[in-house]
Amino acid sequence: MSILLQITSGRGPVECCWVVARLAESIIADARRNTINAEIIEEEVGSEKSTLLSALIHLDGNEAKQFAASYEGTIQWIGYSTFRSGHRRKNWFVGVQRVPLPQSTIFSESEVRIETLKASGPGGQHVNTTESAVRAIHIPTGLTAMARDERSQNANRKRALERLSILIARHEQRQLAKAQKQRWDAHNELVRGNPVRVYEGEEFRVVKK
Repeated sequence: MSILLQITSGRGPVECCWVVARLAESIIADARRNTINAEIIEEEVGSEKSTLLSALIHLDGNEAKQFAASYEGTIQWIGYSTFRSGHRRKNWFVGVQRVPLPQSTIFSESEVRIETLKASGPGGQHVNTTESAVRAIHIPTGLTAMARDERSQNANRKRALERLSILIARHEQRQLAKAQKQRWDAHNELVRGNPVRVYEGEEFRVVKK
């Protein structure tokens, strides 16, 4: 089963963005210990090094749903800020929620560049010496998806393309939402003075053109 799990700092300060990045690493490591495939497929970088405003994790496995449920909700981290010396606050909160999988997008594999590389685990520890990990790059959009959990290059290729399909679908959703927003902004920016045509009455009669 495939699951999308999103971690967000909300409107929290930079410390919350640091927590998002650390939590994403922790979730991926925990998932892999539970034989669940896991990879960050989308992230929004924070203002400071090693921080994330949000991270989208793709989970895949028989226990993925139950695993995701164990993280959903508010996550608290207790610790003092490393960004603001002397700051007294030590409780920081981020949110974790399941995101609906978008409808799969059909794309031509001729638009995709496949790269193979040696697999490595969280933190860069060595996993194997063969180039079993796969990176799929969608040339028209520049979107990139990675898969490295499987021992087989073919299996990782399949998973990377699946993740790429998710990213393309989310990209298309954003483009549609952007176009809708532009139309709404144009509606709100309607100039009410100096009309090029004027109509009046129930007969909708032209009085100026």
